[in-house]
Amino acid sequence: MSEDQDATIVYERGAEVVEETVPNKHLVYFQDHWVLHAGEDDDGVRVRRIPRERVQYVERSVGEFGDEVSTLKNRAQTLADDLRDRLLGEGETHESHDEEEPTHINVADK
Repeated sequence: MSEDQDATIVYERGAEVVEETVPNKHLVYFQDHWVLHAGEDDDGVRVRRIPRERVQYVERSVGEFGDEVSTLKNRAQTLADDLRDRLLGEGETHESHDEEEPTHINVADK
């Protein structure tokens, strides 16, 4: 697939419905938002985040479907990581140590 293929997104911006056509590589789905490359300025790249609830539809080449599946997989991993952080506490991770020896505690009768 050629990177110069376009994607079209139609979304609500205030009271109006906007249709924008951009190169496929400038439109991604991340964290329940469509992220659209909006230009560059002295501070760097500017993006427009459009909540999925405001998007009416997106048209893009089928070749981008693999990227969408990858995005969904990454989103699921992010949600799983967030859930693990909430359940285990910030910064803690649960790692399986199959090769780790069990801890033995000697209890002597008095």
